[in-house]
Amino acid sequence: MNLFNQTLERCTLQIAEGVDFNPDIFESNIVNLALLVSGIVYLGSNALSTSLNERQQKIVGAIQESEERLQQAVAKLSESEKQLADAQLVIETIRKDAEATAQQVKSALLNDGKIEIERLTLGAKLQIGTIEARIRKQILDYVVTLALQRVIFQLEGKLNSNLQNQIIDRNISKLGD
Repeated sequence: MNLFNQTLERCTLQIAEGVDFNPDIFESNIVNLALLVSGIVYLGSNALSTSLNERQQKIVGAIQESEERLQQAVAKLSESEKQLADAQLVIETIRKDAEATAQQVKSALLNDGKIEIERLTLGAKLQIGTIEARIRKQILDYVVTLALQRVIFQLEGKLNSNLQNQIIDRNISKLGD
């Protein structure tokens, strides 16, 4: 660190004393420096310009390729937006058709339900009528049976052999007439 400080102090002193221009061309190596710089410029300029041209061509090519990709992307975006709009129209049409179909199915089900209810009601009424008629017939048969049993029971109690002979004789006489 100490060495660095000493070197820094010397440079500072030399700068403080001033910078002198040395007009002697050979002593200051101006010719050598000029030849070196001109050689570097002459030889380097071709290499540098070739390198810069190549770089420029690469950049221009990359820009053109990017512009082409941008145009393709814009075209794809436009096509996708068109397809989206078409799909939305199809979806809307399908939704409307589905709503209409659902309404028709609902109406058909309600109508079919009403018809089925009417059919079942009519069937039930017919069954009730049939059952009522059967019950009436059974009741009538029962009443007739009871009445006949009662008449037979009453006749058996009142009918003696004398009365039976009279009925038989009367029926025989009617047959003869």
